[in-house]
Order: sequence, then structure tokens, then C-alpha cells
Amino acid sequence: MLNSPAIQMIGITKIFPGVTANDKVNLEVNDGEIHALLGENGAGKSTLMSILFGLYKKDEGVIKIRGKEKDIRGPKDAAALGIGMVHQHFKLIHNFTVTENIVLGMEPRIPFWGNLDFKTAEKRVEQLSALYGLEVDPRAKIYSISIGMQQRVEILKILYRNARILIFDEPSSVLGPAEIKDLLKIFKRLKSEEKTIIFITHKLQEIKAVADRCTVLSRGKNVGMVTVADSTEQKLAEMMIGPVKFPIKKMPLKSGELILKIENLTVTDPRGTAVLSNFSLEARAGEIVGIAGVDGNGQSELAAAIAGLIPVKSGRILLKGKDLSRLSIRERNENGLGLAPEDRHKHGLILAFRLDENLILKSFHKNPYSSLFGFLRFPVIAKHTDTLIKEFNINAGNGPTSLALTMSGGNQQKTIIAREIDRSPDLLIIFQPARGLDLGAAKFIHRRIVDERNKGKALLLISYDLNEIMTLSDRIVVISGGQVMGEVPVKKADERQISAMMAGILHQKNKSA
Repeated sequence: MLNSPAIQMIGITKIFPGVTANDKVNLEVNDGEIHALLGENGAGKSTLMSILFGLYKKDEGVIKIRGKEKDIRGPKDAAALGIGMVHQHFKLIHNFTVTENIVLGMEPRIPFWGNLDFKTAEKRVEQLSALYGLEVDPRAKIYSISIGMQQRVEILKILYRNARILIFDEPSSVLGPAEIKDLLKIFKRLKSEEKTIIFITHKLQEIKAVADRCTVLSRGKNVGMVTVADSTEQKLAEMMIGPVKFPIKKMPLKSGELILKIENLTVTDPRGTAVLSNFSLEARAGEIVGIAGVDGNGQSELAAAIAGLIPVKSGRILLKGKDLSRLSIRERNENGLGLAPEDRHKHGLILAFRLDENLILKSFHKNPYSSLFGFLRFPVIAKHTDTLIKEFNINAGNGPTSLALTMSGGNQQKTIIAREIDRSPDLLIIFQPARGLDLGAAKFIHRRIVDERNKGKALLLISYDLNEIMTLSDRIVVISGGQVMGEVPVKKADERQISAMMAGILHQKNKSA
């Protein structure tokens, strides 16, 4: 039987310029329960949790923590109330070590002397990491570890602070299947310690696996709250978006000319360790090549090396026969390369720019957006933006003039996908295309990816979601430890076999004809 309410958010309203993010929203979370927060992109889920954590100040409403009304004016107030939050986009300083990030703001000091005591802190972080099976090196620099590992650092940060109410915003969006299972085990372990968990997710399987109850939001308002054990995935999906009507029509595979050829590519990290070693890959027109692997096995470096974000130590990257290895990023774009990157904030958008500006980031200097004298053609840009907003259903409060930083994560993702598909590159690299998207938006993006493939484009799909890889790909290349472990056509793909290759315990070359 569940306990009394740990959290009561009553009539919460938050208005940003041009949009009401939360409109008299109610949320009640019981002590010691796992509570899911479900809704479309832009439904107000992250805003509501940011209010609870003190990042935003509510315009109206009441917040009660264990029955007592509280005025949460900032994250320090939230922390004092035992509330911690793992954000969808991590709040880490890349030059600092894991431990330095975790203790930031509450650094331990040696008694009497007052010097910082990082050795004690490292031991505590190491103990917590072992206790929850997180396997984090407390001495590693943030820039040297994978995004999946960075998320674990964020989890350790709130555990280190002894938070009793834990908020997770899309916690599994950067994890592979095995890591998601581990994360859900952590949730259950935290619940057994009588901690309260709220997690935002679009993955209905996760809700069914661990959540006690689920609150659904739509367009900033309450849709309802259900007991998960009494609800089906279909019911949850229909509460969120109604019936999903985005069929994916995949034409028979007709692979054409060779578009991408990677020959013996080797890439090293800042410490000189090879993260890709003699990596070879081909992609042809009219096919989707899926890259399957556990996060941190070279996928990030592969995409970054092709795009020109990191240098190549040796090997060649040929796009339609032209070696990109020494070309600038703009030259690669001009030669037919498109990229929807892993980190949309760092490499996909300029957050301080408007939506219309972000949609032409790679094309603003060319006709029709720029004149011969270099002046921007604003009417053309406005018309182009309106077209893409409608075509990709981008929800922005102030439309074309909305700042990217005010848009939800899902709408930021749709902006990047819209820009890259609109450019019609010969090779489109898409990293985690459905990350942060609700069910309907994810299916819409998946359909657009397949449409590009049907038009004869070559696509390189990198995802930690094995189901996404197997649904969309024509051919699957499995990567582990920076090397190709196996290559199979999707028609012959076996999930157990692929999982074994992802884990690095099976090496099987079986190239498609």
C-alpha cells in the first residue's frame, strides 16, 4: 500500500512569452512510489519538474512537500527539501573530474586546515558507484567519458546529496537496451530504500516495467492519472496522443551507387587511446545502414570523424569517391553530407538563435537565402520556415522567432531533422533520431527517414535503441570496442546474436550481398 503524498503540486501555472507551458496542472506523488510523467513534446512535463526543482518560478499554484506548503525559489531550496534532478541535457563541467562535478557547491574540507578533501570525496563516490552498479571512475574527466556515463555521473550527484525525491527527465534516452535494464533496476533499488522517483519518459515499456502510477499531460494541462498495473500500453498511448496513424511504408531494397566508403579508419581520444581502430564501412544509395552498439564503443567518434568534428589519425572517408578526411566542416556539407548529431545543444543548434535562423544555419550564405552581395533575404527565409514548421509539426510558442533555448527537447530535435532532410544530402547521418520524442513524433520522424531512403538517399542510422535499429535499417553493422563485430542484413538479423556482438562476445562477419 502506498504512503501519504510526498509531493502535491496544485493548480500550477507557468507562462512564457507566447505560450502557456503549464495551465493549472495538478500532480500528486506518494512517498516511496515510482511515478511516471507522460505527454507529447511541449506538453509541459519538463517545465513542471523544473518548477519543482526551483529552476523556474511558478506564476500560480501551490507546492506542498509532505503536506507542508513550500516556496521553492531555486535549486538550493529544492536540495534543502531533499529534491534532486537529473536533467535531459546534463549540467556538467567538462574540464572537471567526475568527483569535482559531484561535490561542486558542497566540497568537503579537511578538519582544522580547511583544504579541499577530494580523496574522501572520491572514496564516497566510488562506494556509491559500486553500490548501484554504475561503474564510474571518480577520477575521469567528463570530456573523456561517454554521454551514457555522464548520465550516471548526474545520478551519482543526487545520490551523493542524499536526495529523497529524485526527478529523472528522459533518463533512458541515451542508453542501450542492457543499460536501460540496469537503470530500471536502480529505480527499483531506490524505491526499496523508500525514495520517491518521478521520471519523464516516452517509452511505454519502461512505465509498465517500473512505475506505480502515471500522470499524463497534454498541451500544458492534465489529461488524467492512472494506476499503471491497471492500464495497457495502448491506453497510455491514446491518453497521450490519441490513435497513432503514421504507417511506415518501406519499399523493397534497391541499393544503388556506393555513397560512403570508410577505409581502415583510426581515431584516438585526447589521451591517445584508439577509440576507432581500422574501422571500415560502406553505405549505398537507397539503403539505411544501422550502427548497433552499447554507448561508448566508438559510435560518437565515428559520427564526429565523418562530420569533421574530430581529427582522423589514419584511414580514409570517401563520399561519392571524394576523400573528406582533410576537408573543413563546411566543405563536407557542400559535398553532400548531412548530420543530425548526438548532442543537439552542442553540435545541432545555436540555442541563442531563433528557430528560423537555426533552420538555415548550413545554407544562409547561398541562394535563395542570401543575395549575390551577401544580404539575407528575410521574406524567403520566413516562407521557408513556415513551410518546415508545418511539414514537421514543430511547436514553438512564438513561431519562427522563438529562441531555440525556449523550445522543448523534442521540438529542438524536429528542427534539426527538418533542416537536414530539407538540405537533401547524399549521405545523412542520424544519431538517436527519436531521442526525446513522444510516440507520435517518433513515428513521424521514422517515416521521414524511410522516405529519404525510398528516394534513393544513403542513411547512416546510429542508435542505442535496438528496436529502432532493427525496424528502420536494411543492414546492421554492430560495433564494440571501436571495431566492427559483425554485419548482417536486417532480414537475417537475430536479436540475441546482435546483443552478443554488442557485448563483444561474438565476432561474426556476414556481409549482405
